Amino acid sequence: MSNNPEVIKGTVESTVEAQGAAGERKAELAKNLENQVEQSPEARAEAIENARAEASKEALMSKERGGAENKSGGEPTAATVRKVTKKQKSAEYKKTMSAVQSQMNTPSRAFSKVIHNPVVEKTSEVVGSTIARPNAILAGSTTAFITVAIVYIIAKQYGYALSGFESIGAFIVGWLIGIAFDYIRLLIRGSTK
Repeated sequence: MSNNPEVIKGTVESTVEAQGAAGERKAELAKNLENQVEQSPEARAEAIENARAEASKEALMSKERGGAENKSGGEPTAATVRKVTKKQKSAEYKKTMSAVQSQMNTPSRAFSKVIHNPVVEKTSEVVGSTIARPNAILAGSTTAFITVAIVYIIAKQYGYALSGFESIGAFIVGWLIGIAFDYIRLLIRGSTK
């Protein structure tokens, strides 16, 4: 038997009530934190740290109460076992996007609606993971800068005219080098995800 006064043994109902009380306390702390927004940054940082410590303490106490129930053979409650479906995630995403977009000015809202269109988002993800890889763009721009600078100096010294394709061609060559580097590194190190 444990002599810890913070651990309360009881039924599943008392555990659910304790978790409800912890949730209410968390909401109360969040409300207090919102009320303190107009304070100085130092006072705000201290209030945030105090709220985090208090919430952590409440969560730990709630977890200990729940742990005592589970050890004594009680079944986990419905509140502790919860699966989120894809439909629920989608609905929550739409709700959040609507709330955020309602706070934007008209041009920003229109732009946000365009870029958060599912077709545009999927296309952006595909392009970002294939063509527009950061190393490829960095290698392409670096190669283009160095190559064009060297070609320009040589052309200026010997009196040649530049066609304008030098920078595009150098970028393409550098981009190919960057893509090759990325895929070789991926083969050696494996996936980063």
